[in-house]
Amino acid sequence: MANLKVTWRRSAIGRNRKQRRVIESLGLKRLSDSAVHRDSPAIRGMINKVSHLVEVELVEDGAPDSSSGS
Repeated sequence: MANLKVTWRRSAIGRNRKQRRVIESLGLKRLSDSAVHRDSPAIRGMINKVSHLVEVELVEDGAPDSSSGS
């Protein structure tokens, strides 16, 4: 199964609370932080809510859970 690498690219300052919570739920702590998640409808929905703030890459075989990196 493919994984998705989500990288936080734009600030959440001035965004509503729900969008900030989605960023937090994706495991992103600061700008340029990345997390790898299994591709699932729940994760896709979260990414869709903050698509204007994050960058998404498809990763074939990697860590199945979220992991921080730079």
